[in-house]
Amino acid sequence: MTDHPRKILVTSALPYANGPIHIGHLVEYIQTDIWVRFQKMRGHVCHYVCADDAHGTPIMLCARQEGIEPEALIARVMEEHQQDFAQFAVAFDNYHSTHSEENRELAEMIYRRLADAGHINRRTIKQAYDAVKEMFLPDRFIRGECPKCGAADQYGDSCEVCGATYTPTDLKNAVSALSGTKPVERESEHYFFKLADFETLLREWTRGGHLQDEVSNKLDEWFEAGLQEWDISRDKPYFGFRIPDTDDKYFYVWLDAPIGYLASFKNLCDRSGLDFDEYFAAGSTTELYHFIGKDIIYFHALFWPAMLYGSKLRTPTAIFAHGFLTVNGQKMSKSRGTFITARTYLDHLDPQYLRYYFAAKLGSGVEDIDLNFEDFCNRVNADLVGKVVNIASRCAGFINKRFDGKLAAMIHRPELLDEFTAAGEAIADHYESREYAKAMREIMALADRANQYIDELKPWVIAKDTARENELQSVCSMGINLFRCLMIYLKPVLPVMAEQGEAFLNVKPLQWSDLGSPLLDHSINIFKPLMQRVEMEKIHAMIDASKDDLSQKTAGGGKPEPGTGHLADNPIDDEITIDDFAKIDLRVAKIVRAENVEGADKLLQLTLDIGGETRNVFAGIRSAYQPEELEGRLTVVVVNLASRKMRFGVSEGMVLAAGPGGKELYILSPDSGAEPGMKVK
Repeated sequence: MTDHPRKILVTSALPYANGPIHIGHLVEYIQTDIWVRFQKMRGHVCHYVCADDAHGTPIMLCARQEGIEPEALIARVMEEHQQDFAQFAVAFDNYHSTHSEENRELAEMIYRRLADAGHINRRTIKQAYDAVKEMFLPDRFIRGECPKCGAADQYGDSCEVCGATYTPTDLKNAVSALSGTKPVERESEHYFFKLADFETLLREWTRGGHLQDEVSNKLDEWFEAGLQEWDISRDKPYFGFRIPDTDDKYFYVWLDAPIGYLASFKNLCDRSGLDFDEYFAAGSTTELYHFIGKDIIYFHALFWPAMLYGSKLRTPTAIFAHGFLTVNGQKMSKSRGTFITARTYLDHLDPQYLRYYFAAKLGSGVEDIDLNFEDFCNRVNADLVGKVVNIASRCAGFINKRFDGKLAAMIHRPELLDEFTAAGEAIADHYESREYAKAMREIMALADRANQYIDELKPWVIAKDTARENELQSVCSMGINLFRCLMIYLKPVLPVMAEQGEAFLNVKPLQWSDLGSPLLDHSINIFKPLMQRVEMEKIHAMIDASKDDLSQKTAGGGKPEPGTGHLADNPIDDEITIDDFAKIDLRVAKIVRAENVEGADKLLQLTLDIGGETRNVFAGIRSAYQPEELEGRLTVVVVNLASRKMRFGVSEGMVLAAGPGGKELYILSPDSGAEPGMKVK
């Protein structure tokens, strides 16, 4: 324990509860978990909380598409998220949901405090409305051209190309992502947070050492443009918390999402006896840190501190933003198989590999990091297997076989061990400042020194001379103690390997303070391999699996039905060329027969006439059609799609349909005059 332990609360951004965790997300959770584990090893009181972000229109629509209630969807996804995090050794002290009573109470409290202080404004606005779907459209469900830079296919609230923010009515050539129709304008009363009330505070706070310099510089653009009122309300239908004293208005998801940090901690406090006010009352001397991606900086660095200050709560000590993940030098891609979910990764590779590789690439800035699979393979094999684990494996056998597992009572080269111990403060400084790549370089340099020591002394040669038994024990014991130092330094990054190392060393959980206490006259256990080499074949298998499973996902986090090309609200993933598109063979097909599939609630078995040839296709359209409605109709089918073996039989193509799913799913039908077998141009 340090002389003056700090009290620290740490959060990561909340994963959205309508889809799986992927390796891009994991950059943040691994980065945060490493920092938290380091703080705990140093003896500080550190709590790490997170939650699923469980509100918003996408979740409502995704649940509707699956034919379930939103509560059932978010409960299932939350369980999946927690399983993935646990296997990647991301150790939250509490994991909660924004759809919780704690979050409802805190959101209402903060809103009322802001309203009572005059920071909430109400006015009627014109808003985009989808007349087909009979609902107001959230910003992210409107697509069009950026009004600032002209970039196509941008969301209704911000541009991913130039970073500009705007209102959906500013978007050029806008269309609804739900129906593809042009939105119409309708009036509705909305509630606004008067951000400009806090301009002086925010100018000081954003330049007060709470942010990285590049983030502070970026935020200056907001001040130059003038702080605008922030729309914090949404109209029904909406999955979220109703605004107090209203019947049809709901808190915008971004209002209650960051409050979810407080709610998760409140839930932890109520269960463990911690004092919530000690951490969140105005003037608190505890530390509060948020780890986030650079794409959500303005929510966290402008709206969030203003909300907290305006509701008489403390503001964050610091916000740490990170960049995005690229794979093999490019944006993650579904078609290339590099958009990899956590689950797909876990099916093929050890999660410790990814934790180490990210650590070896991460610094304290907001630059993107690249996952290059060839480098990934070489680095893990060289550093962890070839250097670190190799030290223990080269020494443990001699100690176990020749000395009954007992280490020597004296250190062979005290000056070398002192060198390893002295490196601890520099490595600790790197961890503290989130310069993990620098820490890994220092640690691997020490691993090289340890291997050089073993190569120089050659215990395998000493072992041949029975008169040198004491020297053999001393040299190998020294090697084991050097390995122990490396385990201490690597434990924040590789907690599973460290736990296995602790079992081998026969010690209690290693702490940073253990550096000054070598193992002398101590019994160790039999050494078991701590890590296997990465095999490129497994990486290739993972990429192939990602092509298979993620090409079937929709943007809303739900899976399209087998046998159906579901053209719902998917954002464009990878552009293809006209040559790529020309490979797709679309034909008119006549549905000769349609039958329910026994044991499958969502499937219909279709017999299709494609012009002198019949195909069997299983299509997930049972929720929208009765079999008798389909027989005799024409539709469009992908005929050159590889056959897919299912437990009900073989599906030999894919019929095309559009819509959000469920009952709102419509097969594509050609105009009259089309005949089976005709190519679709």
